[in-house]
Amino acid sequence: MGRVTERRRVIRVRGGHVSARPDTLVAEEPLEIRLNGKPLAITMRTPGDDFALAAGFLVSEGVLGAAEELQSIVYCAGATADGSNTYNVVDVKTAPGVVLPDITLERNVYTTSSCGLCGKASLDAVRTTARWPIDDTQGDSAPPVLLDPELLARLPDRLREAQRVFDRTGGLHAAALFTADGQLVDIREDVGRHNAVDKLVGRALREGNLPLSRSVLLVSGRASFELAQKAVMAGIPVLAAVSAPSSLAVDLAAETGLTLVGFLRGTSMNVYAGEHRLALGATASTG
Repeated sequence: MGRVTERRRVIRVRGGHVSARPDTLVAEEPLEIRLNGKPLAITMRTPGDDFALAAGFLVSEGVLGAAEELQSIVYCAGATADGSNTYNVVDVKTAPGVVLPDITLERNVYTTSSCGLCGKASLDAVRTTARWPIDDTQGDSAPPVLLDPELLARLPDRLREAQRVFDRTGGLHAAALFTADGQLVDIREDVGRHNAVDKLVGRALREGNLPLSRSVLLVSGRASFELAQKAVMAGIPVLAAVSAPSSLAVDLAAETGLTLVGFLRGTSMNVYAGEHRLALGATASTG
């Protein structure tokens, strides 16, 4: 099994002083995801939570939406020419009767650790495959999610405190699920923030917790279209990021009803869509 971190020799230059020492780096290895025995995608990821990552990826692709639709996930034995198992290939088997969407299994999609799924389809793909609307009322008796901006502003510090590997490497992204009152539910780390989100969603799927209709998703770094799509596909009503969103992420959020917050730093934030879920108090100026 691959390790989360690895050691490499590094030359350090500090104030003119040169020294050699080992350094701790985040591990990055390819993971091939197969669906019912057919190659589907290859993603560059940090080893760990691979089954959750594969399940979460298939949620974002519209393949899975409930625990009972998943029959098994296994590492593929004999993944190399000599028959050894690299633990870098997983096969996801769907339950009998699960109808697969048209996702072109022969495409052999390659996803990077930085940008997620390259060549991702546009907003139409999400509109047609999302299983749940962004509905955070949970029936007539529950009020919609309403967040205190001060509470939301404290979540990045809670995320940072919970990051374990980052303290050793400085090279990992994190994604975390919080309740509407700020309780940390789960946190995952990966060299790619889209992988960290997939690991969260995949764990929720396997535990029977989808849709995540009362959750807040917080990600380190920026909020891309890929991350907004994953939030929508999991039924998450609020996505917050410590950096900027992309224009397409904002378009998707506005269309689907997702609350999208960017530049969540200290006491400041930008709300790009879904401001009705924040108790802002004063009327926003358009000037």
